[in-house]
Amino acid sequence: MPTHVWDYLPEYENERDDILDAVDTVFRSGRLVLAGSVRGFEEEFAAYHGMDHCVSVDNGTNAIKLALQALNVGPGDEVITVSNTAAPTVVAIDAVGATPVFVDVRAGDFLIDVDQVEAAVTARTRCVLPVHLYGQCVDLAPLRRLCDRHGLQLVEDCAQAHGARQHGRLAGTVGDAAAFSFYPTKVLGAYGDGGAVVAPRVEVADRLRRLRFYGMDGAYYTVQTPAHNCRLDEVQAEILRRKLTRLDRYVSGRREVARRYAEGLGDTDLVLPRPNHGNEHVYYVYVVRHPRRDEIIERLRDYDIHLNISYPWPVHTMTGFERLGYAEGSLPVTERLAGEIFSLPMYPSLPTGLQDKVIAALRDVLATV
Repeated sequence: MPTHVWDYLPEYENERDDILDAVDTVFRSGRLVLAGSVRGFEEEFAAYHGMDHCVSVDNGTNAIKLALQALNVGPGDEVITVSNTAAPTVVAIDAVGATPVFVDVRAGDFLIDVDQVEAAVTARTRCVLPVHLYGQCVDLAPLRRLCDRHGLQLVEDCAQAHGARQHGRLAGTVGDAAAFSFYPTKVLGAYGDGGAVVAPRVEVADRLRRLRFYGMDGAYYTVQTPAHNCRLDEVQAEILRRKLTRLDRYVSGRREVARRYAEGLGDTDLVLPRPNHGNEHVYYVYVVRHPRRDEIIERLRDYDIHLNISYPWPVHTMTGFERLGYAEGSLPVTERLAGEIFSLPMYPSLPTGLQDKVIAALRDVLATV
């Protein structure tokens, strides 16, 4: 049986009746767009985070894009972020006409090196966009202070950090806005695309609602500021409502998988992920490091284990962003990590037998590479 890094089918078998009931609930409601399921999910997702406002959208990329627009980030502005992230983080910055400015990350946790951020601030800097990568929170307190000191917006990319906490505070509750993705692989995943923005201020939420609905405010067919259609589908919203009640259980399941990896691989020369002090990691992906990464991945195919790399190409090295002018070696930690990291299977319904298979195969391969 092939082993992959993610599989939703075991979870679906466990939750099938509830998922199908969610679909039926929407289809029988008589309302298919921006109706009770979307409103209910927005209220419940905001309440989970202790926030007043949540605006759902059609995907995580648009969640970042609309969050930036709602905070008046646009052409001529610079947004400080990282290059070791999923490309949509940077694509969203580009989509509003702003310029991404990259700082390096820390080798120990793959997160933005907060100590490098201030040196990247210029007269054009408008926003800092940290990524809570792989399920662990960036150290937000100094970033919040820096943004306040320089009059900058702080937008959290929480696409990989549903339920993660730092000193007891949930990811997404420190910034001026926080963007979430509900792509199926996520800690809280839909059965298709989806996204949301949580925000503390009502004026930001009001702008977000206009931006996700053509720029209309109130009555249909009256556009205030031209925008696009970025609505979350009612079916996905109702599924997410059901799954939100199980989010803490999903997180606990991921932590148990991580615990078993640490127990089974802790005495090898793999570098395993560790939560920083005060952080409660949710292990969206379980990313390990080894200097002979490519050989290990190739050898594991003989065991019918197929792993992936999150992410093999830093954004600043991609052809689409050559115009930003980052030369090879400009982000040395990011570039080194891209050649060493790879992801082990991680999802809360991962059978223990498959995890044991991965651990045993890795130990065999590591003994001979």
